[in-house]
Amino acid sequence: MRRFAGVSLCALTVTVCVASSSMSDGPRARAKTVRAGKALAAGQAVAPGRALAAGQAVAAGRDGCEQGGAAARVAHPRDRDGELTRGQAAAMFGDLSRTLRERYGTADERRFDTARRRTLVIPVRFHALAAGRTGRLSGAAVQGQIATLNAAYSGRTGGADTGVRFRLAGYDVTNRASWFYHPRKYQSRFKPRLRRGGRGTLNLYSASVGSDVLGFSTFPQWYRKSPRMDGVVVDYRSLPRGSYRRFNRGYTAVHEIGHWLGLLHTFQGGCTPPGDGVSDTPYEATPAQGCPHYKDTCPQRGDDPVHNFMNYGFDSCMRSFTPGQGRRIRAVWAAYRAPGHGR
Repeated sequence: MRRFAGVSLCALTVTVCVASSSMSDGPRARAKTVRAGKALAAGQAVAPGRALAAGQAVAAGRDGCEQGGAAARVAHPRDRDGELTRGQAAAMFGDLSRTLRERYGTADERRFDTARRRTLVIPVRFHALAAGRTGRLSGAAVQGQIATLNAAYSGRTGGADTGVRFRLAGYDVTNRASWFYHPRKYQSRFKPRLRRGGRGTLNLYSASVGSDVLGFSTFPQWYRKSPRMDGVVVDYRSLPRGSYRRFNRGYTAVHEIGHWLGLLHTFQGGCTPPGDGVSDTPYEATPAQGCPHYKDTCPQRGDDPVHNFMNYGFDSCMRSFTPGQGRRIRAVWAAYRAPGHGR
């Protein structure tokens, strides 16, 4: 899934995004937002290449921002790779339940977590792509990103402790302008060549992903079919103290690694069950834009999770995971990334 830099819902030219679900923690200063009842009907299609009218939204769709989804966005969506239809998301949830049941005898994530909870320490192989001096990150910048990951996933930024920690296991720089400027186009070349470790090693790449799209990631369920493509790519300017204003706290990597660990956008599926499949992230019809103080777009209980790392919004607005997201990460890890996994 790709991360985008979100700005506003109203513009004459928009990119169509997907609607999904999630949780909230902002004060009740109601933002101007299109409620689910005023959005286009769930499942209503938008032809590829067409933009929605200014202010229109779609109450259902795919995971990510791509032409043909839900929720009109202006420019700079966060991540549109690996868009999921409601059926694809449901298939992923079903596969997770079956895998947990086969391996551990239960698909109940709460019971599973109580019996097996432990801190996951994930080795990170950081690969900086560069074009001459451009993109050549310092060791301090890379360590700053790792520190940001640990702060976010441990709950030190304000959310729940997911039980996940990260350890830098290696850092290298590859000077190849074509790979640096066109990482999506050339990922089938640089990933197999640079990737190190197995299914439990995070390979994190930095490149010039773009001013609109900030990063993209694979899901853990994809590993068994394409192990050499596994990993996360983020824009080098999105690292802590990078040059991307409003997106330079390192949270693009936090968001994309959430996908690598098995989390969907909080707005996945809009107001329609099962949403993102996590019980404590309330349903959300449209992604957060900028940094709204409050947003409530679905009739179900709970405000939109505008501060959740798996939403969209400025880095200054993002600060939390939920306990349920932590349980989902640990369950997905046991199912797909734990040592000795045979699938």
